[in-house]
Amino acid sequence: MSIRNPKQALYEQFAAVAKALGNSQRLELIEHLAQGARNVEALAAKLGLPISNVSQHLQIMRRAGLVTAERKGKFVTYRLSDENVLPLFASLRTVAERQNSEVDRIVRVYFETRDQMEPITREELSQRMRDGVVTVIDVRPPDEFALGHVPGAVNVPLGQLGAWMSDGGTCDEIVAYCRGPWCVLSFEAVAALRARGYNARRLEDGMPEWNAAGLPVQIEEAWQTASTSDLKP
Repeated sequence: MSIRNPKQALYEQFAAVAKALGNSQRLELIEHLAQGARNVEALAAKLGLPISNVSQHLQIMRRAGLVTAERKGKFVTYRLSDENVLPLFASLRTVAERQNSEVDRIVRVYFETRDQMEPITREELSQRMRDGVVTVIDVRPPDEFALGHVPGAVNVPLGQLGAWMSDGGTCDEIVAYCRGPWCVLSFEAVAALRARGYNARRLEDGMPEWNAAGLPVQIEEAWQTASTSDLKP
């Protein structure tokens, strides 16, 4: 079959991918799938949405080539289609940060009021870990920690941070990380730590970017089915 206008045909397919990204809940699904493969039930619990709604979003993303699906028993497990989806998401975020005044306002009003310090880079954190002068905490929920985390990191979900600080088991510096550069969990954790007098910083981005950079990742176990811990923090 001949294509009368191949460039227009290509642009239509590019537009289909862009359209699949044009929904805040689908972008949040990408953030969660960047942590690791999950089934529909677990993702619905994370977003606090009906399973049917999440399934519909995932089908749209699948048709656009953003995710793939695999059936395992009665569960369908989804994952990002390849390593190019995360940079696509990051590029969208970067353009919005630089050109969208509302994004700039949100960053200033919420994020910068909680952390005006320069975040620590992956390279700097790797060196400080080798030197043994930093405690790394992963403030994501346990199921996400189990899918993959920075080697040696301690899993301290945000709701457990107060108890962890009361134990006092830290070194001179603490670095917190979570799902990505604008994940509120790490900002809240660093703010709480500093309020208690700790020398705390956050990682410049999150676990997906650490993994994409080819840095070591430690996996606890495979989480294939939904569990009661799969709750949106």
